[in-house]
Amino acid sequence: MRGGGNMQGMMKQMQKMQKQMAEAQEELGTLTFDGTAGGGMVKVTVTGHKEVKDVVLDPSVVDPEDVEMLQDLLIVATNEAFKKADEHANSTMGKFTKGLNIPGMF
Repeated sequence: MRGGGNMQGMMKQMQKMQKQMAEAQEELGTLTFDGTAGGGMVKVTVTGHKEVKDVVLDPSVVDPEDVEMLQDLLIVATNEAFKKADEHANSTMGKFTKGLNIPGMF
């Protein structure tokens, strides 16, 4: 049967790639990304798995008369942190799917 060894080699290569992808995903969860707003007065830290780990507010940004501003700053900082996490995930995980043209994959 011709080509059987080639298929077996391809399967081994796919298994190796799956293992590397799992390791990269695990590592991504250990990394943190910071987003800031208001000139650093609001800082949000998230993991590569998009879990908010920390929020730091400069006391001067907490104004009971302007809660909307604080809410906006938190949104901006959180979205910036998520964007950084996404960019890192895309650059890290994208190497596994490069050239595969699979919809929905990095």
